[in-house]
Amino acid sequence: MRALVEGSNEPQETPVDVYDLYSRGMRLLGSGSPAAAVQPLARAVEADPRSPSLREALGRALLGARHYAEAAENFQSIIEENPAEDYARFGLGLALSRMGEFEAAVEHLALAAAMRPENQDYASALRHARATLDSRR
Repeated sequence: MRALVEGSNEPQETPVDVYDLYSRGMRLLGSGSPAAAVQPLARAVEADPRSPSLREALGRALLGARHYAEAAENFQSIIEENPAEDYARFGLGLALSRMGEFEAAVEHLALAAAMRPENQDYASALRHARATLDSRR
């Protein structure tokens, strides 16, 4: 981020407070404003692209803001780093489902549900995607 520093006419790099961006984004997400949460969370990911927790938060915001293709890309990048990341599989499955890609969605949702059989959200999303896929056949 570039800003004018007092006593200088030249813009200089100022450090990005990733935690502040994350906190702002999570507050917005928690208050039901996922579209507003995307910007600070995207800036946090830009500053620290290898953080799975930042990417997960951004993915959640993108899903809530109905930016499904971007959410899918985001969750896919988490899975590439850690194939056993169940929430990223769930998020990818939801995004694919909302994009109408039910076969691929079922694959990821089934993996997430197998990793966390006690998670009813995973099981419910899997049932819904399978039912939709079956009805389209």
